[in-house]
Amino acid sequence: MAIKRHHQRSNIAYGFHAVEAVVKRNCEKVVEVIIDRQRTDQRTKNIVALLEKSKVSFRFANREEPKITDDGVNNQGIVAILKAQAPAKGEKLEVILNGLTQGLVLVLDHIQDPHNLGACLRSAECVGVDAVIIPREGASPVNATVRKVASGAVENVNIVYVANVAQTLKKLQQLEYWIIGAADQANMTLYDCDFTGNVAIVMGAEGKGLRRLTAQHCDYLARIPMLGAVSSLNVSVATGVFLFEAMRQKHL
Repeated sequence: MAIKRHHQRSNIAYGFHAVEAVVKRNCEKVVEVIIDRQRTDQRTKNIVALLEKSKVSFRFANREEPKITDDGVNNQGIVAILKAQAPAKGEKLEVILNGLTQGLVLVLDHIQDPHNLGACLRSAECVGVDAVIIPREGASPVNATVRKVASGAVENVNIVYVANVAQTLKKLQQLEYWIIGAADQANMTLYDCDFTGNVAIVMGAEGKGLRRLTAQHCDYLARIPMLGAVSSLNVSVATGVFLFEAMRQKHL
């Protein structure tokens, strides 16, 4: 079973990891969970037990139901309908970062592919990033695809939406964060960077990389050293490389 494209909005979560995460962390956001009645395996029984324990409304449906009809999206036979929620305010950033001395922030400068955004959020959650900053305009929304790829990370990461990335970088500098931007043409590599202390890592959009104004507001630009014929990595892979090097240094 799969979701129709017109349901690919931020008020849909599908796949076992994504649905389980939203039920565990924000069950009050869940309007209803719909499960393919042909799913009778242990994994389905476990999520049903969780839904009953959390007192979340759920029902079983046929694959032919309009909301879950097959159009090529693999939702693993489970869909959660969520309440609409307004994006977080940029002012929340100071509250999240208050008092941190080893803070780690990820800034995603107009990532447009939901699969890339979901993968970046998953890596961010794995290394314990304190906040992920996403522009309100010109970037992929946190929709059903992002939730599926993020595998539950959306519910466990502080996502802060901002109107202006460059102004947000200025704010981070005022909060005593060093800003390190990823750029293929940078002179230094990420292994030359000091990720201890409060650091924000800035990743640019697919293909174009960092925008000029964003790059100008970074304290340092760094690249990932390459030995092969391919000169660049997918943005979600590059994000993981930067984040795990930051985690390695912070936890030495």
